[in-house]
Amino acid sequence: MISPALPADLPDAARFMAESTLLRRYHAAYAGALTALADAVAGGDLVLVCRDGGLQGLAWVSFALRILNGAAYLRLLLVARPGRGDGTRLLLAAEARARQVSNHLYLLATTDNIAARRFYARHGYRHVGDLPGLVLPDLDEALYHKALRAPGERLSG
Repeated sequence: MISPALPADLPDAARFMAESTLLRRYHAAYAGALTALADAVAGGDLVLVCRDGGLQGLAWVSFALRILNGAAYLRLLLVARPGRGDGTRLLLAAEARARQVSNHLYLLATTDNIAARRFYARHGYRHVGDLPGLVLPDLDEALYHKALRAPGERLSG
C-alpha cells in the first residue's frame, strides 16, 4: 500500500535511507535522514511510503514551482527489493501527485546506476545531460526530465 508518510513513518523511512547501499555513497546517516524527512514533510514536500508488512520503499518529491516552469524534483525513489513493482507504483503515485501542481518532473541518478537509468527511461524520462561532481566530487549525476502534461495543457485551478 502506498500512502503519504505520517510522522510515525519517518523513523522507519530514515532507517531505510541510512541502511541503503545507494545512499551510503552520499554518507546518509539515520539522524540526518530523520531531520531531512521531518523538514521535508513540514515544508510541503511529498513523501510517500510503500508498506507491505514493513516498509518496502519510499518516494520523496520537492516542489520548486517558481523555477523551471513549475517543476517538481524527485529527490529520492528507494525500494527494498527491486523488480517487484514497488518502484513503478511509487513513481506513478509521485507523478500523479506532482501533476496536480507541476508541469514537469526532474530527477538525478548517478551515472553509474545503470538499473535506475533504464528504469526511468522505461517510464518516459529523457536524459538531459550529465553533471560531474554535482553532489560529491567523486560521483557524477545524470539529469532526467519528464513532462507531466501535454504541450499547451494548463494546470487546473
